[in-house]
Amino acid sequence: RRLCALLVLMCWIISVLNSLLHSLMALRVSFCAHVEIPHFICELNQMVLIACSDTFLNNVLMYFATLLLGGGSFAGILYSYSKIVSCIRGISSAQGKYKAFSTCASHLSVVSLFYCTLLGVYLSSAATHSSHSSAT
Repeated sequence: RRLCALLVLMCWIISVLNSLLHSLMALRVSFCAHVEIPHFICELNQMVLIACSDTFLNNVLMYFATLLLGGGSFAGILYSYSKIVSCIRGISSAQGKYKAFSTCASHLSVVSLFYCTLLGVYLSSAATHSSHSSAT
């Protein structure tokens, strides 16, 4: 119970610190006078694209945080599933293996759906589209 509470607390602290860091970095960027973001969500990526000042440090920080947080959690999930698969391979009965794999398959499909959607959103926003044409 204590470990679960610690894991939740660490996730919360990391999320708050990441948001605070990106918010503070956005404060140092200047914007042009009449720029309007035609979205209802103000994405950090879109804000960096419309900035008039130098955004090199913001881009480096954004990609580093994405690699560290997204890649780190993805690596942890892959490591966890490799341990699960090695334990399942040790089960002698075929029915036991089927039950264990079917339990893991639902979680794995949700995780892959989450990561594939995330990749699709961020890779499609990285394509060279104007902000007005992507809003329609």
